[in-house]
Amino acid sequence: MFKNWRIGTFNGVLLAAYFIPSWATVAYGIMIAPVHALYERPSISVALFIGDHLQLASTTTVRVAWLLALARFTAVAFFAIFLFSSSRASIRKTGGCDEALALALAIASTISFASMCMASQVGETAALRLHATELLMLLGAAIVLAVERPARARTELVARSRVLALEQSELSYNR
Repeated sequence: MFKNWRIGTFNGVLLAAYFIPSWATVAYGIMIAPVHALYERPSISVALFIGDHLQLASTTTVRVAWLLALARFTAVAFFAIFLFSSSRASIRKTGGCDEALALALAIASTISFASMCMASQVGETAALRLHATELLMLLGAAIVLAVERPARARTELVARSRVLALEQSELSYNR
């Protein structure tokens, strides 16, 4: 079953298994009750930063909360597209699911990094640990994705080298 799975794809599936339910729950809570959900642990750093440093009005705070929820839903959507793409062996072997994973990693890393910076500004250590952990997971997956090549490309290189080895002539002076 896991014959043609790469480490990056397997790592992406594990990340999607974490980020899809947790971030979708947080984003859904923000969508239903923006101010109340913004002051829960996953988003408290953004709420305190908006309140303390930016001093925005309540309607603007609600709009920022909805933008945060939209960004989280976008990352969740790209993780879901990646999961769907990686379930098909033909797409997974050629590395066709890597684009969706790369976009999900970029969006989620940006959100986690910004939230981590905001948490350090307001002195919220629990939120800082949460966002730093998420950011490290995302950056690790991005590094593995950038370094690892698709499985099909590796097998094609091996096949090409075998064909070239067979095409060389075996003359008496060429040994």
